[in-house]
Amino acid sequence: MPSFEFEEKLYTQGYTAVCGCDEAGRGPLCGPVVAAAVILPRGLIIEGLNDSKRLTEKKREALFEIVKEKAVAYAIAEASPEEIDEINILNASMLAMRRAVEALNVPADFALIDGNCSRGFKIPTETVVKGDSKSYSIAAASILAKVTRDRQCIELDKLYPQYGIAKHKGYPTKEHMDAVRQYGPAPIYRKSFLKFLDK
Repeated sequence: MPSFEFEEKLYTQGYTAVCGCDEAGRGPLCGPVVAAAVILPRGLIIEGLNDSKRLTEKKREALFEIVKEKAVAYAIAEASPEEIDEINILNASMLAMRRAVEALNVPADFALIDGNCSRGFKIPTETVVKGDSKSYSIAAASILAKVTRDRQCIELDKLYPQYGIAKHKGYPTKEHMDAVRQYGPAPIYRKSFLKFLDK
C-alpha cells in the first residue's frame, strides 16, 4: 500500500511542495501518452488510494474526483502520437511528465517520478520503481493519468468505432491488431508502434 514515507522524508529536508508524477498509455498503439502531477496536502489519507491498475474502473472514477478536489494542486498533460514517433515513447513520456509538473498552479519544488528514469526536469527529482504502489502522491497522479487516458479512448472510439478502442484502450490485443490490418491505421496511430503491419 502507498504511504507518505517518501514525501515526509523530503519535507523534513526542507522541501515545501512535493509532487508525485506518473503516466498512462506507454504501451497502446494509438492516442497520446498522458501524464499527471499531484501535490497532496501533507498527511492526507484518501481511502482506497492505490496503484490505478489495481482498482476497478468505478473506483478509479470516484478517486479521480476526490483527488482533484483535495489536492493542493494537480495538472494533466500529454505528448501526442506525432511526438511519440519523433522522439520515442520513453522521451515522450518524460516530456508529458515535465509538462504536467510545470503546469501545476502551485509550483512543486521536488518531484517523485514513477519508474526508474527522470530526464530534463527543472526541479530535483527522485525516481521510485513501482511508485504508484509506494507513494500516495504518485498513486494520486496515476489515477488522474489513467482515468484521463481511458476517457480519451472512449472519445476516440466514437470517432473510429471500427477499432474497438473503448474496449482494449488502444493496447495491442489480437483483435485490435487485426482491425488495424483490416482498416489500416487512422491518424491517431503511433506509426512507430505498427511494425506488426510489415510482417
